[in-house]
Amino acid sequence: MTPDDPHAWFPQFYENPAIRALADARRWTISGQIGDDLDKPPTRKAPVDIRHLLSTGRVRGAWATDEACLVTLDELTRAVPDAANNAFYLQAQTDGLVVLDIEPSCPPEVAADLLRLPGTLYSELSMSGKGFHLLAALPRNFHDFPVAAAKRVLREEHRWYELLLDHWVTLTRRPIPEEIVASAGARSRPTAFASFEDLYAELATKARESAAGSASDIETTVEMPEIPYAQEIVQQTLATARHQLRAPEDFDHDLSRWEFSVLASLHAWMMTQIRAYNALSIEYSPSDIAWLLYRAALEIIPARPKHGQRRNGRPFLLDRAAALVADREAAAPPDS
Repeated sequence: MTPDDPHAWFPQFYENPAIRALADARRWTISGQIGDDLDKPPTRKAPVDIRHLLSTGRVRGAWATDEACLVTLDELTRAVPDAANNAFYLQAQTDGLVVLDIEPSCPPEVAADLLRLPGTLYSELSMSGKGFHLLAALPRNFHDFPVAAAKRVLREEHRWYELLLDHWVTLTRRPIPEEIVASAGARSRPTAFASFEDLYAELATKARESAAGSASDIETTVEMPEIPYAQEIVQQTLATARHQLRAPEDFDHDLSRWEFSVLASLHAWMMTQIRAYNALSIEYSPSDIAWLLYRAALEIIPARPKHGQRRNGRPFLLDRAAALVADREAAAPPDS
């Protein structure tokens, strides 16, 4: 082991038994700046297709969560010894482990309680240096909550912390400072949760069944049909939405998440307009609403190469609009 060997820099990470249990899974990479347009600077941080990077020297996002894009931890360490981080795609039911991601916004007293949880197998600072990652065994009561067990993430209601089950986690390998650990351990009052099982049960009981709708549930014609008052609905929706939408920065420049957020917001404002026309005995089908949502989205969302792709035989953004409409239709109560 040489001074240039990352094993010497981060011994508590590389020697940790839980990390070693994950090391042979070909789900490791680094998280870095990427973009969808090769002619422009990178615009967001995301897991990298490490195999593509090592073979071509070019950076693109990981499009798969297996050996098609990813490598083992040892392969990654040898190939990129000076990596700023290690990103891993966690599959809790396969790996037998979960990650508790404590956000920087978490109140100190709540964070201290979580840092005291018995059963923590590995802990570190998050990328911001103000949050924490805790690795623990899959809770013994995991399958007692089938709805929660099927989720990718279980979030606390204030978004102070979340339990990652089937999700990327960017590992910094930086240990939590001793003074923070000591301060948390010195607290005398009982913790909010006696174990990770208690924490999981608290989050799992609040998990809701996902809506059953999917993009393929909404059929759309090749061309936009004649829709009553289409221009008025789109323009009225945009007039409301333009200055109230969240920015890509709110999603760490993850443009896919931002675009779906835009579609969700546009849909909410658009339905207000549509209900006004419903009161005039004008009906709009889910297909009509998907088309209207798509037309509004084109005015708000900047074009990028991915939008040239097709899904379910239609433009990418139209398919995303259809997926959003299907989701809302499936979640709507009867006779709504």
